[in-house]
Amino acid sequence: MRGMVRNLEKSQAASSTPIEWIRGDALVLDDVMRAADGVSVIVHAVNPPGYQNWDKLVMPMLENSIAAARSVGGARLVLQGTIYNFDAASHGVIDEMTEQDGNSRKGRIRVEMERALRAVSAEVPVLILRAGDFFGPGAGSSWFSQAMVARGKRLKRIVNPAIRAGHSWAYLPDLGEAFAMLLDREAELLPFEVVHFEGIYDDTGLVMTGGIRQAVGRKLPVWSMPWWLFRLLAPFGGFPREVAEIIPHWKYPLRLDNHRLLTLLGAEPRTEPFDAIRAALSDLGCS
Repeated sequence: MRGMVRNLEKSQAASSTPIEWIRGDALVLDDVMRAADGVSVIVHAVNPPGYQNWDKLVMPMLENSIAAARSVGGARLVLQGTIYNFDAASHGVIDEMTEQDGNSRKGRIRVEMERALRAVSAEVPVLILRAGDFFGPGAGSSWFSQAMVARGKRLKRIVNPAIRAGHSWAYLPDLGEAFAMLLDREAELLPFEVVHFEGIYDDTGLVMTGGIRQAVGRKLPVWSMPWWLFRLLAPFGGFPREVAEIIPHWKYPLRLDNHRLLTLLGAEPRTEPFDAIRAALSDLGCS
């Protein structure tokens, strides 16, 4: 197993698995080709530095991964799909056939990415596993770790991003296991395979906050996310604009239909919500 990263020393220090880490930049084709040499699967798991300039950098990075997959004889290209491809206000439930009508900047780019992958899937097989917001051990950045709780501190409050609506969460170890199980069934996968991971569907917007309270054994106060502030700052661009555009995904319920995953695997890897939340808090040092 090989991983290409910008910060080699950080990845080597943090990793507990036997990964051959090499330094590289997803925007540099030669780096990507070198990292992909001899592999049968390429996991495209990259974001622009600082999470900025999505409109300029995301597609060139994907095109480099496609070129690398071609160069090794059609390695399967794997992408974690998102819910941002869809207009949250228009769909209560989404499956693999639901029209992708995302209307945010990030959503439109994600739609473009999947269209590009479909277009090359005859020569570069593709697996997209779509999931909700992820959390759990090893999740460096997520709504759970960066908004709901404070990393490394004794919890005094919980911030709930959900606006009285259901929300889909993916526990990272379960999602990783699902990826591995699907790749073990290569012969059963379509050239362009899209699978949905249901994960933990918080139908009331209160399951996660209740689980955090239960895990720490205290009835912590729950604060609402100050979405109004992001709307106020959105005209200035940058991170507030990016956040403001995805507010509908916290305002409207959106559940992922996992029938294709069940057809392929029989059952979805699923840790009980309380156990998942407790493990996530422990990893963050704030349980």
